[in-house]
Amino acid sequence: MRHTIIDASQLELNEKVVSIKRVTKVVKGGRNFRFTALVVVGDGNGHVGAGLGKATEIPEAIRKGKEDATKNLVFVALDENNSITHDFLGKFGSATVLLKKAPDGTGVIAGGPVRNVCELAGIKNIRTKSLGSSNKQNVVHATVAGLSQLKTPEEIAKKRGKSVEEILA
Repeated sequence: MRHTIIDASQLELNEKVVSIKRVTKVVKGGRNFRFTALVVVGDGNGHVGAGLGKATEIPEAIRKGKEDATKNLVFVALDENNSITHDFLGKFGSATVLLKKAPDGTGVIAGGPVRNVCELAGIKNIRTKSLGSSNKQNVVHATVAGLSQLKTPEEIAKKRGKSVEEILA
């Protein structure tokens, strides 16, 4: 996964809790209950991140998840239609997410965890399909991994030593 360090202090981040799970550990004296919160943060302008927080109380787990997500922010390359620049497959563990470019007016066609990530990234038009595992945590990480690896036509043109017009033709 390609991570560029982004200063989160200058961004106005919104957060969305994707899932909260109660985890039980059986010990000699009984059961210990803890909570894990999967949180996605984004500024709606091409920056998005996901994090996991674990604590004995739900609000503390959410706070820790938000902190973790701000540390793992990635930049998403968007085109003029507020869609992604090209189709891509994001993979994480056994979860695979197909991200397809869409024309203006399509909207966000995506399932729960993928929709949260796309909306917070500022994507307005996209079609997605979750393949493989349906584990919310892995699906979110696969989506973030896929979005972070998108390239703009300018980057590809520079890499190949061509003009943007040649790449888009």
